[in-house]
Amino acid sequence: MKIFVTCDPLNVQHIFTSNFQNYPKGEEFLEIFDILGDGIFNADADKWRSQRVKAQQLISHSRFRAYVAQLSRERVEKTVIPFLTHAAEKGHTIDLQDVCLRLTFDTTTKLVFGVDPKCLSIELPTVPFARAMDDAMSTLFYRHAMPIVVWKLLRKLNMGPERKLANAWRVMDRFVEETIEKRRAEKKEGKETEDLPDLLSSYIDDEDVNTVNKFLRDTTVNLMLAGRDTTGSGLSWFFWLLTQNHRVEQKILDELNSIPQIVTSDGMVIFNPEDLAKLVYLHAALSEALRLFPPVPFEHKGVVKTDTLPSGFVVTPEMQVLISTYSMARMEGVWGKDCSEFKPERWISDNSKLKYEPSYKFLSFNTGPRTCLGKDIAYTQLKTAAAVVVYNFSFEAVEGHVIAPKHSIILQMKNGQMVKVKKRNFLKSV
Repeated sequence: MKIFVTCDPLNVQHIFTSNFQNYPKGEEFLEIFDILGDGIFNADADKWRSQRVKAQQLISHSRFRAYVAQLSRERVEKTVIPFLTHAAEKGHTIDLQDVCLRLTFDTTTKLVFGVDPKCLSIELPTVPFARAMDDAMSTLFYRHAMPIVVWKLLRKLNMGPERKLANAWRVMDRFVEETIEKRRAEKKEGKETEDLPDLLSSYIDDEDVNTVNKFLRDTTVNLMLAGRDTTGSGLSWFFWLLTQNHRVEQKILDELNSIPQIVTSDGMVIFNPEDLAKLVYLHAALSEALRLFPPVPFEHKGVVKTDTLPSGFVVTPEMQVLISTYSMARMEGVWGKDCSEFKPERWISDNSKLKYEPSYKFLSFNTGPRTCLGKDIAYTQLKTAAAVVVYNFSFEAVEGHVIAPKHSIILQMKNGQMVKVKKRNFLKSV
């Protein structure tokens, strides 16, 4: 198998948009990501199109958007603030990446399944479904690095990373199947699932799909991956970048001081999502973090017919095309000589408005027909958590702790993000 790697935005635009039909996910992608079944991440052609239309209808509905904003604020107020307050008062060192992933796991599980797993709490309980997702994503990375014949042999022998994946698969399926059956039973007993805002209930209420458990399983697992891992990864790297760039942290604090604040009963400050949506610098800082550390660091495409890319390179059907979004963020020809710097100002125009950057250049939410449907939802969750955490707490990186990428298809920190937590006194400066 020949692999062509590109970081050229013009090639990306051609592959993802101009000649989209010629670059499907491909059979090899389906084999590697078999745990995702026939869900939207794996599907091509009509199967993908029909799933996308349905998902777009549900996710873009005003009731669901309002629920996302309400739930995001509620999760931060009732789980993140108490956890970080406890850590600060006890002088505990915490893994901030773990906190972010637990938060987004709880939020996404509630949005997708209508279930609160209570993953983020003082006790930091072990949640099998969350652990299974981590194990699955790590194993899928190794499948990319190994020859197909090797990982298929390991799968057949149930050895090494394939054994871990098989165990993770069983755990995930058990949780999903039990939740689906519980929701179906509620509907059969006459409970009105139409009143429930979670996505599983919405799919079950759709007569076109409510008899197909495999469809529900594949759809919900794909939605969990999209919501939990990508948002949690983005938030983790954002907080790490702030520990290295206090100038940016200060500018975010200054901007937060310009909007209405809500003081909770325990003296902490939270914000309305509507007010956060107006903030330019916070949005720019989050976008810059996603640029430097895209949650999905590479994209994988097959080739249907021989094609000449804008760069002049000819790709053929026996090739796989790999697009490195991580490398693209560090190319001077794409982002300028300061491409490796954390610089939110690159996202702000001279008139202090958000600057548009083409999606084929900023690939964190994909581009073309497969552009992420949950982009606005992701920003709502990111802003809600980032604003409250930054305003109420400060973090100090543990000296000597090494930050390095984890071997996974999701860009996470291999050793976590160990920090010391301090409560702020609501001063105007850090």
